[in-house]
Amino acid sequence: MKDAFGAPQSLLILGGTSEIGLATARRLIARRTRTVWLAGRPSPALESAAAELRGRGAYVRTVDFDALDTESHETGLGKIFTEGDIDMVLLAFGIPGDQERDEEEPLSAVRVAQTNYTGAVSAGLVCAGALQAQGHGSLVVLSSVAGERARRADFIYGSSKAGLDAFAQGLGDALYGTGVHVMVVRPGLVRPATAPPGSGAAASGAPLAMIPFTRTPLVTTPDAVADAIVTGLRRRSETVWVPGALRAVMSALRHVPRPLFRRLPV
Repeated sequence: MKDAFGAPQSLLILGGTSEIGLATARRLIARRTRTVWLAGRPSPALESAAAELRGRGAYVRTVDFDALDTESHETGLGKIFTEGDIDMVLLAFGIPGDQERDEEEPLSAVRVAQTNYTGAVSAGLVCAGALQAQGHGSLVVLSSVAGERARRADFIYGSSKAGLDAFAQGLGDALYGTGVHVMVVRPGLVRPATAPPGSGAAASGAPLAMIPFTRTPLVTTPDAVADAIVTGLRRRSETVWVPGALRAVMSALRHVPRPLFRRLPV
């Protein structure tokens, strides 16, 4: 259950090495979250992330999780909930893919779609069912502004996020009134924490240097997304845009006629 300060006492991150997921965990640990599960493929990075969070005072456990192995989700994730209530699940896994390669290699495109959408649907439903059974909890789903309207530069990744976003919204409606809160988070271009301005990979899957909004306030960071998640949890928001200005930007872009949209540098 949440403590007197409104912070979840237990957290499950699906995508245990996600920069956004770990930034969120750090903030929640500082706000009295005490148990953290990191779910991901076994790797030194996963163990390193667990060790770092333990150093911040949390009880941290790792669990094997593969988004593509959907047949294992019900059993693997279900076991976590048998060990105690989970107050918050953060669905933070996903891959950007490589648009140029994926167009030429359909199996690569399928991997993007299966990871970002099919895997998320499977894991999301398993966790939602467990949260509903315990009668409380929050499911936070990392979507992306890329899912708001297909762009030539990343329509394979964007279409997978569009499907995820629609799924999460519908799931939130299905769970309304059950005690389970679903929050969809739509970050803009996320600059990795280790990347200098104007370089590195963005959440859209395209290099930041190739995107016109790179040097504007519409680019965000894992820390900024984490802050927005914590604020959204406190407010019990259903949709969170990061940065907030993206709400107005995408509202306008959604209504641009396609012939004109094709010519925009987005």
